[in-house]
Amino acid sequence: MTSTTLAGRRGPGEVARLWLAGARPRTLGVGAVPVLVGAVASLHPRALPTAGALLVAVAVQVGANLANDYFDGRRGVDTAARVGPRRLTASGLVRPGAVLAASLACLAVAAGVGLWLVLATGQVWLLIAGGIALAAALLYTGGPRPYAATGVVADLAVFAFFGLMATLGTAAVQGHGVPAGAWWAAAAVGFLAVAVLVANNLRDLATDRDAGRHTLVVRLGDRRARTFYVALIVAGVLTPDLGVLAGQLPLLALVSLLAAPALVSPLRISADRRREGRALVPLLPLTARLHLALGGLLAAALLVVVLAAGSPLARSLW
Repeated sequence: MTSTTLAGRRGPGEVARLWLAGARPRTLGVGAVPVLVGAVASLHPRALPTAGALLVAVAVQVGANLANDYFDGRRGVDTAARVGPRRLTASGLVRPGAVLAASLACLAVAAGVGLWLVLATGQVWLLIAGGIALAAALLYTGGPRPYAATGVVADLAVFAFFGLMATLGTAAVQGHGVPAGAWWAAAAVGFLAVAVLVANNLRDLATDRDAGRHTLVVRLGDRRARTFYVALIVAGVLTPDLGVLAGQLPLLALVSLLAAPALVSPLRISADRRREGRALVPLLPLTARLHLALGGLLAAALLVVVLAAGSPLARSLW
């Protein structure tokens, strides 16, 4: 039975659930959080540019996820041996051409809204940055030499796109420059975004190695990759505090330390060397939850500072 026949027998609700799963909703906060943080870190957040930046970030991430699904399925990287959620292409649940078309449609939406943001705000440098981001979304697992399998390049790209670019780009389109505090916020969410990637690759270590996919986790090996993961999540939680000590983030940003309890479960799981493959499946959503908690707390703290601007309370928050 072909995948087309299978798809034809599914009801609208089931088809919608398939596509939602293909978008990988548990990790979409990795794209949305830096936008919200960047908007308030600008200290002059505006609704329309923020909404536009949020749509761009989510569309790029969903487009990249679907492109990853398509290319890994076609290359045979995703097989029956993988321990994570089922993929649309590899499982035959959806026609490969439909997955690729959906990916390109998402990236086209991101390009259109991004172009509007550039024209509306005059931030011409975002045109170049956005073009690079769109190409990176496709080349992560596509093209003749996918950089997802090259080790450190993929991790640096995640830090750059889901940390620096998303946060600082959103701050820039608010129209009042990019304060120094936004850089600290961008680094914090960037470290945790890379940690989400490393959690994913720790789970897939054996299957990636067997498929010849040399991710940074494969290159480092299990023990050092776990150490790297711990360093990333600790750095993500502590970076806002360093920004406060440097006087470039308000004192209220220390509220992000309330995310520290969310470190406990990821640290416990990553420290247990007996947990491999399927036993590491919970690490990804737990890391994504930590990313969301820290980003949400930091954004809320900065929003209070923005709302208190010009009042006597503002001085005590710095």
